[in-house]
Amino acid sequence: MTKTILVGCGAGFANDRPDAALRLAQDLAQRNGQRYIMLELLAERTLAEAQLRRGLDPQAGYASRLFDFIEPMLDVCIDAGIPIITNGGAANPRAAAQRLRATLAGRYPSLKIACVLGDDLLEESTPRFKQWLPVAPADVVSVNVYTGADGIHTALQEGAGIVLCGRVADPSLAVGAIRHGLGWAADDWQKMAIATATGHLLECCTQVTGGYFAHPGIKEIPAPANLGCPIAEIHEDGRLIIGKTQGCGGRVSEQTVKEQLLYEVHDPRRYLTPDVVLDLGKARVRDLGEDRVEISGLLGHPRPDTLKGLAGVRGLWFGEAEISYAGPGAVARAALAREILLQRFDRLAPGVQPWIDLSGVASLFNDHGGRYLQQRLALAPALDDVRVRVGLTHTDQAMVQTLLAEVESLYTNGPAGGGGVRRHLAEAVTTRSFLLPRSEIHTTLEWY
Repeated sequence: MTKTILVGCGAGFANDRPDAALRLAQDLAQRNGQRYIMLELLAERTLAEAQLRRGLDPQAGYASRLFDFIEPMLDVCIDAGIPIITNGGAANPRAAAQRLRATLAGRYPSLKIACVLGDDLLEESTPRFKQWLPVAPADVVSVNVYTGADGIHTALQEGAGIVLCGRVADPSLAVGAIRHGLGWAADDWQKMAIATATGHLLECCTQVTGGYFAHPGIKEIPAPANLGCPIAEIHEDGRLIIGKTQGCGGRVSEQTVKEQLLYEVHDPRRYLTPDVVLDLGKARVRDLGEDRVEISGLLGHPRPDTLKGLAGVRGLWFGEAEISYAGPGAVARAALAREILLQRFDRLAPGVQPWIDLSGVASLFNDHGGRYLQQRLALAPALDDVRVRVGLTHTDQAMVQTLLAEVESLYTNGPAGGGGVRRHLAEAVTTRSFLLPRSEIHTTLEWY
């Protein structure tokens, strides 16, 4: 029999469900063989936000809920010999490692905690990143590179029980584990394709077990309030099977796997990652029953010569305000509120075009100019519950505050019956991507 390893994913984003991750750890602890858990806790904007928190507190900057996930599963994973791999180190893996070591408080003294560093270009003594940035460096709050699996693989090879990363590419969390568990070479593009497809299927956690798939009456999913996390079964000969935590809700089927396989993939034949160029053009999906699905036909090509960089940029303010209209003529009153706001905004801030939705009439499909909204207003039924939402971004904070106050002024200035005003103002961090030569980036390890 060929060697088989298991890789489970306990989180697909920063505010996923820690209780599901604990059930995953408990399930894997009862299984045989080499097992790993990955926690994907990082998005593009959350990384910039983490860097801002680090600027205020040098001991902050890791994923805000990292320890909500790690602490409950620590004893289970350590006792069962299951390494935890996460990008939840975000902007400050060192601080996360220091807190984790303090949390253990002398327990498990032989546990090795590794930080994979090198993705954060702001930490460089000589800021080389300026030559690649598409924006002025003065506006930048974070500059990171999507690194691959090399650092994770090395950390596991050297005995790490917990691997804390910053901006490693999401699928690479699994690739590093698979390279370690099965001894696959980094330049075996066929094997790296299988490993990367595994990571891609796992990275959004319960999306592949039915979460994002669920559609009542069309695509039913059992017990969606208690979804089981995905578990990948990878064989040394390249066989790949996706399953899930036992005794939980959700479903793994040919359909759930196909949807996740194509999720966020712009070109299925050339899915670019730091570890390989994945070709899904001949992929095959086969339902084995009992929430187990096999994926085959994956192809791999040499990894790109460049890596993706990501800059978090500040300098904008985001304002949002809402007011509701209910009862007879709610649509007409909400539409009048919108017209009043457009005229007032044009008088107070010429050239600033707000985004105005009428929730219940047009919101998700609305456009900045409101053309879709106008079409829907002409066809709108007699709704008795409509909420006006205004959103705008600008560099002038005071001006944004003034315009948000105009929404609240509708209380007394009409239309009739407006209520439930909500206002929110916050600094907006945007992101800009760029490419840089792979040869410029080198990951390193620090141990705690």
